[in-house]
Amino acid sequence: MALTPKSTSAAATSGSASQFLRPIKRRTRDVEVLEALAEMIEQADLKEGDKLPTETELAARLQVGRSTVREALKVWENLGIVERRTSAGTILAMDIVPNSVHVPVVLQFEAEGLLRTQQVRRALEKEVVHLAALHANEKDRAAIQSTLDTLLDVVDKGLPWRQADANFHRAIYAASGNPLFSQLIEQVHGAFHQHYIEPFMDDSYGLPSIPLHKPLAAAVIAGDAPAAVKAMEEILDSTEQQTKELLG
Repeated sequence: MALTPKSTSAAATSGSASQFLRPIKRRTRDVEVLEALAEMIEQADLKEGDKLPTETELAARLQVGRSTVREALKVWENLGIVERRTSAGTILAMDIVPNSVHVPVVLQFEAEGLLRTQQVRRALEKEVVHLAALHANEKDRAAIQSTLDTLLDVVDKGLPWRQADANFHRAIYAASGNPLFSQLIEQVHGAFHQHYIEPFMDDSYGLPSIPLHKPLAAAVIAGDAPAAVKAMEEILDSTEQQTKELLG
């Protein structure tokens, strides 16, 4: 459902909200802009449907370039946290849900956004592993096993593993026989991985799901579609649970 900015209250609120902003000291990191905006939203008590100050006003208050503000808002737009329209400006698309006082507001926003992208990813990933199990040929199966071995080896050595994980999943996408799945899921992954704050950038995030990749690979290689879907669900459940735990 499209959001409509609240007529008078939204305009008044967005105009006064920027008073809660302070200049950004380090000007090259989008995350600092997002942290400042999240604090502004909380302190100004902005709600779903309210309009944020213009990019020009935000940039002036934070003393950063408009492009920095624009790129930061793009991250939130990809996660469904805000909607940006030429005619209406930037609209807040979700409320802050009070939970634990120790959870930073920006972390709440990003975690909620991640859960949204994970819902989309769930629908796509379940279908693609189902198709991969049905259509994988010998070359596909060899690629899946090879990329799995690399992933497990990298994790076992304590090295950064996200690229190896991406290669493993791409091998499964290729086995599905439908290149559109790869394109769609890559777009979702693009939103999913556009995070610059802890703990989402840390290798510990998502790590508990790595052992679950073994039964996924085994099911796809064996041509067992139901088992592949079940294994994929367990991987997604693990990541979603970790995201929810971060919210306290």
